[in-house]
Amino acid sequence: MERFQHFSETISRYFSAGLNALVSLARQVVKPEDPTFHFIPTHIAKDPRYMSFFKDCIGAIDGTHVNARLSGKEKVAYIGRCGSLTQNIMVVCDFNMCFTYVMAGWEGSAHDSRVFKFATSNKKYGFPYPPPGKYYLVVAGYPLQKGYLKPYPDTKYHIPDFERSSGVERGNKEIFNKRHSSLRGVIERSFGVWKKK
Repeated sequence: MERFQHFSETISRYFSAGLNALVSLARQVVKPEDPTFHFIPTHIAKDPRYMSFFKDCIGAIDGTHVNARLSGKEKVAYIGRCGSLTQNIMVVCDFNMCFTYVMAGWEGSAHDSRVFKFATSNKKYGFPYPPPGKYYLVVAGYPLQKGYLKPYPDTKYHIPDFERSSGVERGNKEIFNKRHSSLRGVIERSFGVWKKK
């Protein structure tokens, strides 16, 4: 207000217009490099640990919480797990650490599966559905449905779980879950890079 010598209402109105313009560009900028998902990602094709299990995988899906600033009336719904105001953001990421889809703005109290169901059931939001025979990696909290591969339930599936144990995988389910978790880690690394910026 001081710098441009305008009322706060004017600044707010034009700032909102700028944000809306950026959001309208999101579908043209945040999208898969290969929208047909015809090619096997090089990260999988060059690694024999992943090729046998995940040759038809096209990316990973997960959610994260980002700090939010809200007026007094809206604050309660946005209180996240840590007690601070957050918004829950669902992201689809490819193996080049690029976001290919983002669903932002959900309350911090919203569960990841609720955001996922909303994004995938409303075609107008442009979710990049996996073609037949292809799938995304998801964590155990997401619903089990065709095109979304979860780890085996009641079996270790986070890398720290394997590090705390004796380091020996026991059985095919644990081997699968360890590789699932390792490959899905691309989205956690992408979140880390994004949040550092």
